[in-house]
Amino acid sequence: MTAGAVVQVGVVHGGVAFHNGPKTSPVPRQLLAAPMHFTDRLDELGELDQVLEASQRNATRTFAVLSGPGGIGKTALALEWAHKVRDLFTDGQLYVDLAGFSGSTPVAPEEALGLFLRSLGVPAEQVPVNIAEQAALYRSLTADKKLLVLLDNAYSAAQVRPLAPNSPSSAVLVTSRNRLTGLVAEGAQLVDVGPLAKASAIQLLAKVVGRRVDDEPDRAEALVGMCGGLPIAVRVAAARLATRPKWSVQKVLTELSDERRRLARLSAPELSVQTTFDLSYRALRPTAAMLYRRLALHPGQEFGALVAAAVLGADSHELLEELVDGSLVESVGESRYRFHDLLRLHARSKADEEGTDEAERAVRRMVEWYLRGAMAADLVVTPHRRRLPHEFAVPPEDPLEFTDRESALSWLEEERRNLVSCARVAAEHGWWELAWHLSDVLWPLFLHHKHYRDRLVIDQLGIEAARRWGNRFAEADMFKRLGMVCTTLGRFDEAGGHLRTSAAIAEETGDRRGAADAREALALLHVARGELAEAVELFGELARVNRELGADRSLGLVLINLGKVLARSGRGDDAGAALVEAVELFDDFDPPDPYNRARVVAAQAEVHLRTDDLVRADRTARDALDAMRALGSKQGMAEVHQVMAETAERQADPGRAAEHWEQALRLYTEIRSSKAAEVARRLRGTDGDHEPPARDS
Repeated sequence: MTAGAVVQVGVVHGGVAFHNGPKTSPVPRQLLAAPMHFTDRLDELGELDQVLEASQRNATRTFAVLSGPGGIGKTALALEWAHKVRDLFTDGQLYVDLAGFSGSTPVAPEEALGLFLRSLGVPAEQVPVNIAEQAALYRSLTADKKLLVLLDNAYSAAQVRPLAPNSPSSAVLVTSRNRLTGLVAEGAQLVDVGPLAKASAIQLLAKVVGRRVDDEPDRAEALVGMCGGLPIAVRVAAARLATRPKWSVQKVLTELSDERRRLARLSAPELSVQTTFDLSYRALRPTAAMLYRRLALHPGQEFGALVAAAVLGADSHELLEELVDGSLVESVGESRYRFHDLLRLHARSKADEEGTDEAERAVRRMVEWYLRGAMAADLVVTPHRRRLPHEFAVPPEDPLEFTDRESALSWLEEERRNLVSCARVAAEHGWWELAWHLSDVLWPLFLHHKHYRDRLVIDQLGIEAARRWGNRFAEADMFKRLGMVCTTLGRFDEAGGHLRTSAAIAEETGDRRGAADAREALALLHVARGELAEAVELFGELARVNRELGADRSLGLVLINLGKVLARSGRGDDAGAALVEAVELFDDFDPPDPYNRARVVAAQAEVHLRTDDLVRADRTARDALDAMRALGSKQGMAEVHQVMAETAERQADPGRAAEHWEQALRLYTEIRSSKAAEVARRLRGTDGDHEPPARDS
């Protein structure tokens, strides 16, 4: 039935006959006005255009669901696109606000159907009461129409289905805070609506406020940053400025700086971020609402699905998906999630209502869950090192398990930011023992993947935590680590102070092995300073001490370093003997220590280089490179590439030398090692076009 069609007397639709004589059916024009300050959304508009084009090619109805959190601008986007394409739908446009998140009862499908039927010319007294008859009549009336139907603020797929005409020339556009997966399974295209990009948010602010945005560009950028790209928040901030001409952008920025009051400040008459979020929150089941509150206390920005179970102490997969479907939590990858910044503030405000004790228990459960996982990974990657025991307040259920080094290191890398944040949060709560363990357990990640900036932060935090905890062993260990990273970064004076402090504490407490480990790090500082004679003397003394202690692994590590320094000092035979002894030690370890075994091979390649046995140097270095690559050690690979570069130079092969210098430079730069500058200078000598990278200190 097309525009202006006549409804005939006696024609039956859905079991209802019309007896009022011929009547021309109206052409409904129910769309709300196009948004005044609509900004950007080119990607989403393009996606809707593609849905329309595909449906036209396939002679099927256009069906799309715009999903996103409250205040993200779904209705504005839907109206903008609907007005752009409305002329294609000559039988008109139907619109209804289904009030799915209005705080009152959502509009029932039969109520919306009654509205649509009357809009299509059915006399009010002849609209069926039964929803099945209403739906049948609606399908009949719209079977051949070119209608655009906008269903705003839908709560569920069941609310939408009866309102979607089946005409292949129709279009149905749905907005919802829920993802309405039932409709997607039936062929609807899901269009996720996310925050505005910073430039677009500034543009929206400028459309309302005007020149003040141009006068204070940096502050305007900071202001929309606090709004998190949420259009409703930007509009509220803009409204505050527009209605107060004497205010600067800085004034509103200052108002929003207090996170505790930010949501309250982002409110205006009939436009409130707080209220918008409250309505979504109230739609949750009680257990999902509890998960929402507690996940907001998560120490990091992103989290995995498994930590959610630790929050509730039970399987939470279904509840987490409810939060995703309700656009309260965003999925950012397979089993990875995060909050929008303002939603996190909202959820934390709800957590505050539970009380401090429950919030602290939730945080402790999450922090200890991360510690337990990191401990499991640590045991796989570095099984031989000394550790202190930790008694968990709530032993995590179903702890993580790792079958190999690769999976353990991958998990530590994936959760690196969360683990660092957990250490900080533990310190903020005064859980000093827990904070130290979280610092300690990151050692295998820093050993292999470096992350020097994080390592500096964590080692310093670990020292403070050990002091507050009152554990001298823990304090000495962290001073040693901080000294080692300062050595690597070229901060030699700091390194020496930290390492001497570590050795002194260990000696005071009678920890001979700890003192020996600190002095080994001091010997490495001598090497870094080019003081090879002092390093040889100290390494030799430490070898004797470790033999007396029966500390075979520490002895093996000392022998690796001793062999390398002896080779650089021109004592090739002595260097070879030290490394042979190291090989014998590492071959006997159970469980094995593949990383340090590979370091022995790399050291042997360096000895062959220093003694001018270039063929063996190259062959041994290739074996070491394969081992380091298999272990994922960028530091180890970079060091071996250096040996291979020097070997190629001595073999008069500058092209191959440059290739290895480039690989070493790339790897050192990736891990932010101070050695990158030295390698860049060597590479510049081989290839003058290269410049050294900025040194990270």
